[in-house]
Amino acid sequence: MNMVSFIRNLYENRKLIGNLAKNDFKTRYAGSYLGFMWAFFQPIVTILVYWFVFTVGLKSGTVNDFPFALWLMAGIIPWFFFQDALNSGTLALVEYSYLVKKVVFKIDILPFVKVLSALFVHVFFIFFVILVYALNGYMPTPYTLQVFYYSFCLICIVTGMVYFTSAIMVFFRDLNQLISVILQVGIWMTPIMWNIQILPQNLLWIFNLNPIYYVVVGYRDAFIYHGVFWQRPETTIYFWVFTILMYIIGTKVFKSLQVHFADVL
Repeated sequence: MNMVSFIRNLYENRKLIGNLAKNDFKTRYAGSYLGFMWAFFQPIVTILVYWFVFTVGLKSGTVNDFPFALWLMAGIIPWFFFQDALNSGTLALVEYSYLVKKVVFKIDILPFVKVLSALFVHVFFIFFVILVYALNGYMPTPYTLQVFYYSFCLICIVTGMVYFTSAIMVFFRDLNQLISVILQVGIWMTPIMWNIQILPQNLLWIFNLNPIYYVVVGYRDAFIYHGVFWQRPETTIYFWVFTILMYIIGTKVFKSLQVHFADVL
């Protein structure tokens, strides 16, 4: 599946993808009293917990004279989307096994349905962060628009990943637990909740190997530091090369294993 045919496939099935994504978002919290509000409530509580631990407990105060809570929000919002999309996308084929077994259904849209479902919450939190920043006296600037570029970056990289992980998940059901462990480590290694500037300069290249670090820095550039992505040409090129390779690997694995999905599920 080359990239052109992939985009064409998504476009041709855009209504089906949109309806499936909306239904997936609604049914994820079906049966609970608060319903889909849990999708917004849980991340907000997580932010408040981290804020309390680092600001009140550990006396973090500010980062480069910027309020820690706002600095944390700018970095953790993209992580929430990445985490949600990767976790749910990995389970796409297992959860929609009844569709996978239908001969005429295009199952290659299912992983992207999960990514789009996670995007609904992410868009809300982008505007939520903009509002919180404005209420604290940090008004939007033209640099803030870059958040949509970096959101696109996240969509692209996590899409390639979930095509790989969702295909493997059919045969290796422990993969979801393994990904949860990796994400627990990843939030500290990105880094999101501590300032990387405390490290020696000769160690920064290690973190630049993490493509999600590129996105987290980008969100903070958009909201706080007012940098632009073309000022980081090396990491920008590296990110897109990594993302394209991840897409190629993910879709090739998906296509090669697709003929066995219905039998295994």
